[in-house]
Amino acid sequence: MQIQPQLTPFIWYQRGAEDAVAHYLQVFGHDRGRINHTQRWGENAPGAAGTVMLVNFELLGLPLIAFNGGPHIKLNEAVSLSVACRDQAEIDHLWEQLPAGGGQALECGWVRDAWGLCWQIIPATWYDMMRDPDPARVQRVLQAVWSMGKLDLAALQRAYQDE
Repeated sequence: MQIQPQLTPFIWYQRGAEDAVAHYLQVFGHDRGRINHTQRWGENAPGAAGTVMLVNFELLGLPLIAFNGGPHIKLNEAVSLSVACRDQAEIDHLWEQLPAGGGQALECGWVRDAWGLCWQIIPATWYDMMRDPDPARVQRVLQAVWSMGKLDLAALQRAYQDE
């Protein structure tokens, strides 16, 4: 029996949770995620018997649950997943691939996928920049972020260094 972590994000999709998870595993790579369990609706349930109710999966080491809950609740920007990217190539890849199939690029490093989930695609070094004790450095980086769609790591580093 697999033990469920004490804290797991539970994402309510109107439909297509199984497709969303398959998309995420394709985008990030199957070596960086996996499906742990797929639960199907039974008889006399809100969903059609035999269709996917939820997918328990991991992505980049984070346990998640994708739930086909119907149209009662809609995803919005109030909750997003933040991905700390190793380099500009990873930022570029995720920026292109996560919104594929009907999502959209947003501002300040955010994208929305085709199922409505928002993602923040940021460089891992951004966290160090935001923790810098020099408020002027932090402000320059924030100003740079606010002017971008997809984040440009080199431009953020220039802003950080005041170049």
